[in-house]
Formats: sequence, structure tokens, C-alpha cells
Amino acid sequence: MMSNPKRLHPAAMIFTAISSVRQLVYALVPIIILASNDGVFLYLVLGIVGLTILLIGHSILSWLRFTYRVEGDQLRIEQGVIIRKNRTISKNRIQSIDLTQSVIHRIFGLTKVQIETAGSDRSVDAALSAVTFDEGQYLHNELKRKYEANEMAEDSSEQLGLASQSISFKRLLIAGSTSGSFGVILSLFALAFSELESFIPETVYNQTTQWLFSQGVELLIGLAVMLFVLLWMVGILGTVIKYGKFTITRYEDELFITRGLLEKRQLTIPIKRIQAVAIKETLIRQPLGFATVSVEIAGGVQDDKKVTDTIVFPLLKKSDVPSFLQEILPEYQSIQSKPVHVPKRGLPYYLLRTTIIPLIPLVIIWISFPEWVILPAIVFILAILLGIARYRTTSFQMTETQLTLQFRLFSKETVMLKSRRIQSLEKSQHFLHRKQNLAKMKVSILNNYGGRHYSVHELELADLDEIVDWYSYRI
Repeated sequence: MMSNPKRLHPAAMIFTAISSVRQLVYALVPIIILASNDGVFLYLVLGIVGLTILLIGHSILSWLRFTYRVEGDQLRIEQGVIIRKNRTISKNRIQSIDLTQSVIHRIFGLTKVQIETAGSDRSVDAALSAVTFDEGQYLHNELKRKYEANEMAEDSSEQLGLASQSISFKRLLIAGSTSGSFGVILSLFALAFSELESFIPETVYNQTTQWLFSQGVELLIGLAVMLFVLLWMVGILGTVIKYGKFTITRYEDELFITRGLLEKRQLTIPIKRIQAVAIKETLIRQPLGFATVSVEIAGGVQDDKKVTDTIVFPLLKKSDVPSFLQEILPEYQSIQSKPVHVPKRGLPYYLLRTTIIPLIPLVIIWISFPEWVILPAIVFILAILLGIARYRTTSFQMTETQLTLQFRLFSKETVMLKSRRIQSLEKSQHFLHRKQNLAKMKVSILNNYGGRHYSVHELELADLDEIVDWYSYRI
């Protein structure tokens, strides 16, 4: 089967121009700030306008010189203004095809087609930035057919999901309320304010500052609470917009995820690319009994950035995780047997790792400024509690084909690893470990960055030897 060469929708010129201008702005913002009070500022603005015009012209030429077509079992792409590039992608090399609709895409009835191939070399992947939604669906279905003789059977199986789950609006609100994104938003707000501060007239800034300091403590606390609530609501809104209408469907050999209110995304995750399943319970969600389920993927591009983990359900009751896995990812199962924990003689090492840094300022302030010792003392006590929590959380479980690890940095994580997905398993000991029959384990899996590593400290040496034997007999 062969199709005639096609161009992207003309709106692709808008996306290319926006992307180019945005990169230009990011590059020139520091220069603009430095030159804002300089006599060359006008010339800088004229230069930016000239560069913007050139970028827009380049976007138009790029659109004119970009064509694609499906020919037999291959996707062929020709592009390039000065240097022409001909790219051929075999259907058999395609791992996933994702459709994304931003707000502009949805206005024009378009979608972006992101094609990911086997391996971690992003240069062999492809993206069609703007095609009609019907064309995107056609490409999605056509490029997923790897064998012409089985087209009809594959078409019918693609329409029949083995299992499907979606998230309720109430659960989305809980996810946004407990996401911890407030801290990120507050940091971005503080950064934006610090940048804008230089553009605020000095008289206005001084008058506002004097007015604030002249107000009562009650008003200042009220304003701080209002700002906190506002930023918290922004975090909730961001979660609802990102994961609104979230649905995950399990097919025979892949997961299909749709999500997003403003930007609608359709993600395809081949089961064979999943390297591990992770269940994460944050400090806020763990007491409430909620968790997030994600998968580690070998390769993958999301939002033009390399990522390895993808959320496959934003928020679940911890008690519902086993049934979710049974329905959506039956290859990975929660283990009901009793986990093997770190021995008691490993506790001092966990305490040492969490307290060594806060101990130094505590001692310095205690000696130099004893009246201020209360704050570092509180931090030191919290570090002790964190060390105890890490010690009590760390454990492992094994079945014939699966190793399950539990550990904590701040959030509690449960990671499920299949023996055939583990790239390496390393055992290490220092001289104190050798005297106490303890050892550290590092498990590595494949991803774009040369491997994702999970470390478990101060395991019983006999237990770790058992894990090593389990892995050695199955590689």
C-alpha cells in the first residue's frame, strides 16, 4: 500500500514559530534584563524583531519542505530547508504512537502524532506536529499494523480492551490537594516575583513595602493565608486540567491512556517496554491511605523531554492497588507474604546518614549562639525520625519471578521488578559491614539514561546472598 506525499496542516507553521520564538525569548531574557537600563536597549529590541521575522520565515519554509507518506510497511518523511533529510521508519521498529491535542490543536480539530521507536536514540523517532484528528487516528491504526495478513484480527482486538479504569472528579480533587505541587508553585511564584521586582518603580515598591509593615500582624497573617490558599487551589486546578478524563485501558500487549482537559493526550505503552512498576505514597497521602501507580519504561519521549516513568493511575486507595494490578497489569502482583526487613544492627547506619548534615550546624550554633539552638535542634530531631522511618520501611519480598523492594527517601516507594528486566544486581560491603554480616544491594534496570538504580542498605548478608542466587539462576 502506498499513499501520496502529504504536508502537515498549515497550523504547523504556528507551532514551529511559537517554539522558535519561545526558545529565542529564553535565550535573550538575561540579556534584556542586563540591557534594560542601557542605551543599547532599543537596538536590542530591533534585533529581536528582526530575528523573529527570520524565524517566522523559516517556519513557513520548513512547512513547505516537510512531507510524509505511508509506503508499504514504512513511514517516509522528507524535511529540511537547506539540508534535505529523508527518514524511513519501519512499522516493525515502532514501539508506540501517541496523539496529543493542545488548546490550539483542539481549536483547529488537529492532533500531534509522536512516534517512538525501539532503542534510546531519539534521532530515529518522529513527530508530526499538526495533522487532522482523523488523519492522526488513521496513522495510529495504520502504523500499528505490523503484519498485513493479520490486519483484520488486529483491528478487532484494538477495539476490544481487556480491562479499563478511570478516575472520578472527587478523586482528582484529592489528588490535587495532596500532590505536594504547592511547594513547586510557591517556588515559581517567588522566582517570578524576584524577576519582576527589578521592573517595579522604586517609589511604588517603597510605598507598598511601607504600607505592609504599617499594618497589623492579623492582616499580614490573613494575606499570607489567602496567598497560601490561592496557590494551593492553583495546584489543584493544574492536577485537574492535566489528569481530567483520565482513563487507562489494557489491551493484549499494551496500555492505552487518555487524559487532559485542555491538552488531550493519548499515550500507548507497550507491555514489553515496562521495566518496573512503582507504588508511591507521599508523606501527605500515606496517612490518608492513598498511592500513585507508575511504570518505569525503557526509552520514551514525553512533552519533548526524555522520561522513564509514566503515571498509570494518579490516585488509588492503597487497598485497591492489588485489584488494579490484577486487572490492568496482571504480570506484576503485590506480594501478601511477610516482608524481610533490615536487621536491628542496621539502624545506626540509617540514623547516621540522616543526622550527619543537621548535626554540624547544631553543634556550631550550640557553641556560638546558644540562644538560637532551638531551631537546629528541631531539625535534628526530625532527621532522627526520618532515619527511623527509612529503617522501618526498608524491606524486600521475592517470588519465583518477581523481586519487590520497599524504601523511603521522604515518600514511601514500593518497586516491583521482574527478574528478566533486571540488568544487574550488585552486592557491596565496607569493613564495618563485613564485621556485622551486612551488605548493600544495588539493582539496575534499563532506561534512556544508562540505567535506573535502586539501592537497599544494610541487608542481612544471608538474605542478600539468597537474592543473588535467585537472580543468578534466572538470567
